[in-house]
Amino acid sequence: MRHPLAAAPELPHRDVSFRSDGVVLKGWLFPTGHPRRGLIVYLHGVADNRGSSVGLAHRFVAEGYDVLAYDSRAHGESEGRDCTYGFYEKRDLARALDAVSADQAILFGASLGAAVALQAAPDEPRVRGVIAQSSFSDLDVVVRERAPWIATRADVEKALALAEKRGNFQVAEVSPRKAAARIHVPVLLIHGREDRETPAAHSQRIYDALAGPRRLILVPGAGHNDVLSGADVWREIDSWLAGLTARR
Repeated sequence: MRHPLAAAPELPHRDVSFRSDGVVLKGWLFPTGHPRRGLIVYLHGVADNRGSSVGLAHRFVAEGYDVLAYDSRAHGESEGRDCTYGFYEKRDLARALDAVSADQAILFGASLGAAVALQAAPDEPRVRGVIAQSSFSDLDVVVRERAPWIATRADVEKALALAEKRGNFQVAEVSPRKAAARIHVPVLLIHGREDRETPAAHSQRIYDALAGPRRLILVPGAGHNDVLSGADVWREIDSWLAGLTARR
């Protein structure tokens, strides 16, 4: 579902607009006023929009990062009819970096956004690291897990085929797990142990496939959408970012 944006954020920002594969995407760039440590690109989850970036932007702008957030295709104010779960969205990420003349970036993705970040990372040389929260490992796997119990195997196969035809993409190619084998920049995976929507096994599979520096945080008691609610998680994120910055 496409959800409209609420009011523009009070945090200083400039509007960003760019074209990718025939659709126009809209975003915000929050500049830091501190000694600059880099650029963080926030990628939101399904049925969300860039409005969910504001709290994260407040945090990271104060820590010396510019923050770019944009509505994924078929979300918010961006154009597009279909979400392809990373098939086209990973190319959108490259165009977003072009739009702000970025030479390097750290990706911070939530759920769908995490899957997009992981799929973009191996082919985008400007990516320095990835924080992936609550990602799925393979689109076909998570679709089968989430299918209603009344759906037969044939029903699911028909639904996937219809999605491929409508979205003009291949479901089998939407796989953060497969992309992980080609990622050589540091990756921080975060997942709630009690996630019933996308079980933590998804992040475990991605972790096992990663070729480069990796860390997996499984958050006790957390589900899909509350995994970042604890101070301990943010301390881990800040520590990981500090280590990544020190690698420059």
